[in-house]
Amino acid sequence: MQKPCLFCRIAHSVVASHEVFRNDRLVAFLDIGPIRPEHVQIIPIAHYDYFENLPKDIAQEIMLLGQSIARCQKSLLGVERVAFLFTGGDIPHAHCHLVPMVENTDITSARYIEEKELTFMVRPNPGETSLREMALWLSAELQVQDN
Repeated sequence: MQKPCLFCRIAHSVVASHEVFRNDRLVAFLDIGPIRPEHVQIIPIAHYDYFENLPKDIAQEIMLLGQSIARCQKSLLGVERVAFLFTGGDIPHAHCHLVPMVENTDITSARYIEEKELTFMVRPNPGETSLREMALWLSAELQVQDN
């Protein structure tokens, strides 16, 4: 039997994460290798390999939650934009990223880079204390904005 994917284990609280939001269908948590501080991922609790397989109601709920979290990120961090994107990369469990945009190049494509021999680094983990504080900060702001 195949081991559940990492995001399934996070969704079912088998693997710890720094949650910003949880209900019976979605979990939002801080990325442990963030592009920018307060980089959040939203996942459905149920496993769907790719975003195009999401039922419409769950896709809609992810979008609405993403809008709420983005408003919090903008308010708390003073950024003008928050990127909202689905990637089909590393983990085959539908997930979206909310990245506070400080620079235009915070998210980009290798297609825009002329030098083809680049080495990309893995972003460092901010540490448990920092992640816990960020999660509490965003979670509190999310509750304020929802009221």
